[in-house]
Amino acid sequence: MSLRDLLLIAFLALAVVTSGIGVVYAKYQTRIEFIHLQALTRELHRLEEEWAVLRLEEAALGTHPRVETAARSRLDMFMPRGVDIRTIGGKVHER
Repeated sequence: MSLRDLLLIAFLALAVVTSGIGVVYAKYQTRIEFIHLQALTRELHRLEEEWAVLRLEEAALGTHPRVETAARSRLDMFMPRGVDIRTIGGKVHER
């Protein structure tokens, strides 16, 4: 074997080893990213569940009877009588 053949074999062996290291590193990075993706997916599901609970809570707290009860009890508000209502400005619609 000539020196040229030995150098070619050494270069090819180095290329194979380097390629193998690259494959192992790529596989490792893929596993790391997949683990991260799974964690983010779990967080997404947790946030979606929390969002659904918050929407239900908002719907329950925003009902008209609940708001009216809170306005009466906490803010001492009341529904005005017809004689207490005054219209200011605007056009008067005659029939």
